[in-house]
Amino acid sequence: MRAAVRLFLGVLVILCLASSSRGQAQVGEDVVWSAYGHDAAGTRYSPLKQIHRGNVTKVRVAWIIHTGALDIDTELKKKAAFEATPIMVDGRLYLSTPFNHVLALNPSTGEKFWEFDGHLDLSHGYSEVTSRGVSFWRDAKAIPGEACGTRIFLGTLDARLIALDAMTGKLCPDFGSAGFVDLSANASTTPEWRGGYQVTSAPAIAKDLVIVGSSIADNWKVDVGRGIVRAFDSRTGKLRWTWDPIPWANSTNPHTGAGNAWSTLSVDLEHDLIFIPTGSASPDYFGGIRPGDNKWANSVVALRASTGEFVWGFQVVHHDLWDYDVASQPTLFTWKGGTPAVVINTKMGHVFVLNRLTGAPLLPIEERPVPQSDIAGEKSWPTQPFSTISLVPEEIAPQDMWGKSPEDVKWCQEKLNASRWEGIFTPPSLKGSVVFPGNVGGVNWGSAAYDPQHHLMFANTNRLIAWVKLVPRAKYDAETNTSQDNRIYGEFGKQQGAAFGLYRTFLFSPGGTPCNTPPWGTTAAVDLFTGKIVWDVPLGSYIPGQQTGTINLGGPMVTAGGLVFTGATMDNSIRAFDSESGKEVWNYELPAGGQATPMTYSFKGKQYVVIAAGGHGKLGTKQGDAVIAFSLP
Repeated sequence: MRAAVRLFLGVLVILCLASSSRGQAQVGEDVVWSAYGHDAAGTRYSPLKQIHRGNVTKVRVAWIIHTGALDIDTELKKKAAFEATPIMVDGRLYLSTPFNHVLALNPSTGEKFWEFDGHLDLSHGYSEVTSRGVSFWRDAKAIPGEACGTRIFLGTLDARLIALDAMTGKLCPDFGSAGFVDLSANASTTPEWRGGYQVTSAPAIAKDLVIVGSSIADNWKVDVGRGIVRAFDSRTGKLRWTWDPIPWANSTNPHTGAGNAWSTLSVDLEHDLIFIPTGSASPDYFGGIRPGDNKWANSVVALRASTGEFVWGFQVVHHDLWDYDVASQPTLFTWKGGTPAVVINTKMGHVFVLNRLTGAPLLPIEERPVPQSDIAGEKSWPTQPFSTISLVPEEIAPQDMWGKSPEDVKWCQEKLNASRWEGIFTPPSLKGSVVFPGNVGGVNWGSAAYDPQHHLMFANTNRLIAWVKLVPRAKYDAETNTSQDNRIYGEFGKQQGAAFGLYRTFLFSPGGTPCNTPPWGTTAAVDLFTGKIVWDVPLGSYIPGQQTGTINLGGPMVTAGGLVFTGATMDNSIRAFDSESGKEVWNYELPAGGQATPMTYSFKGKQYVVIAAGGHGKLGTKQGDAVIAFSLP
C-alpha cells in the first residue's frame, strides 16, 4: 500500500513538473521565435509568460542598438520603412534593414555578431524601400558546424534571393550563382524600371524548399511582371516549381501582370500545404483589360508545398477595382473538434474562416449584390463575398463626418456628397468615388495574432476614407499638373496601357484630421469559434488626450502572459493590452515610428520583447534605425 502511495505521489510530482515546464516555457531552455510570424503558421503567439499582465508595468529597456541603415547618401531614405520583425533561433537574433543589410545579434545584449551588406543598387528608384524579415533553414543532412549547415534567406529590393551562412553571414557559394538567385529571370519584368519588381517579405520554408513571391508596382502600367510564386532547392537554388496565379493574363492585350503574393506565405508541413495570399491583377483601379472575376488574384490559395500543385482557392474580392490585395499572412489554427483551419484577414475588414484542407467555410459566407461601374469599357463583378465577421464599419453618411471645427465638418460633408458612394465596393468613377475602408485597410500586412488557449484572434485595423478618381488617358498629363482637393497622402497612378489613369487620396479635412468619426485605428479581439468581436479599442492617437486611434502599419503579437503587444501607430508608441479585456496596461514612446510587428523570446531564462523602431517614410512617421529590447529588471 505504501509503495502504491509513493508511486502515486511520484507520478503526481512528475505530472506537476511537466505541467509547470509547459506553462513556464522559458524555464531551463531558450524559447525561440523561428519565423517572421513566430512559426510557419503565422500565429504570432508565444507561450512565454514571465512578463504578464500583473508585472508588465515594470518592464524596462534591456538594450538598444542602431543599425546605421540611414547612414547612406540616397534620396531613397525618404521612402524607407523599417518594418522588420527579427527572428531568434540557435541563440541568435536575425533581422534585415530597409536596404537589405542582414544583422545577427546577441539576444541578451544586442551586440553584433556579423552584418551582411546586400550591395543594393541605389542609383535608381524602388517602388518600396523595406524588408520585413529573413528566414532560417537547417540542413538535416549537414554535419554539425558545417559551413552553411544553417542558412538565412533574404529576398531583396532588386529581386534577388540570397542564402547566407547563419553562423558567419557569408554567402553560401553552392546556392544559385555564388549565393544568390536572380528572381527577375522569367518573370516578364521590364527593363525600364527594375525597381518595380521586388521581394519585401520573408521567404517561406517548407522542408528543403525556400518559396518566394514578389512585390510588384501595379499602378504604373498594365504590363508589369508576372505574379508567379516559385520554390527553390534550399541547398542548390535550383528551381523546383512555379505557380502562376493568373495564367489567363497571357492572353490579354496588353498583357496583364501582377496578381502577385507580396505578403507572407504560411506553411502546414503536416499536410504538405503552403498558403499563398495574392493581390490584384494590374492595374488596380481599371479592369477593362482583364474581364471576368480574375481568379486567382485577390485570393488565398492552398498549394501542395512539395510540388506547387493547386489544391483549393478562395477569392476574397472578384475583379478587384479598389486595391484590395490580401495583404495579411494567412493564420493557421485548429478550430472546433480539431478541424484544421485557416483565417483570412482582409483590407475590407472581412474575416473569412475556412477549413484548411478543403477551403470550405467554417463560418457563413454570403455573396451579395454590389454597386456596378459606370465607366465605359469596365464590367465590374455583380457580387462580392461577405463574411460573418467584419472588423470595420461598412457604411458612412454625411452625419458621420467629423472635424476639429464646423468648417472642417462642412468640407468633409460636401466632399462626400459630391462623390459617388453607394456603400462598400462602390466602383471608381470620373467624378470621384468614396472607398471605405480604403486601400490601407481594414487589416494590412501587420496580419493577426492567435491565442490557441482562448481561441482569440487579435488584429490591428484602419478606418479611413479613400477617394479615387479615374482620369481619361487624353487628360492625364494635364491633370497631374493641376491642384487637387486634398494632396495629403495623395498620389497619381499612370496605369499606362489602360484607358484611364487615377488619382487617389484619403479624405482629411483642411484641419488635418480624417473626415470620418474616430476611432481611425483600433486593435480588435475576435472569438474565432463564434465569430463574435470580444473587444475593439482605439490604437494610438492623433490628438493628445483623446483616444482617436491612428493609421497603423504593423501587427500585434500575443503571449501566454495575457498580453497583446503592438506598435504600428502614428504616435510612435509600443503598447501592451490585456488580452482578455482590451485594457491598455503598458505604453512606451519609441525614438522613431514603430511600423513593425514586435516579437518575443527567452534567452538564458529571461524573456525579451523586441521591436524595430525606424519609422515609415511614406507614412510620415519619425525615421530612425533603432532595434529595442525590453525585459523585466
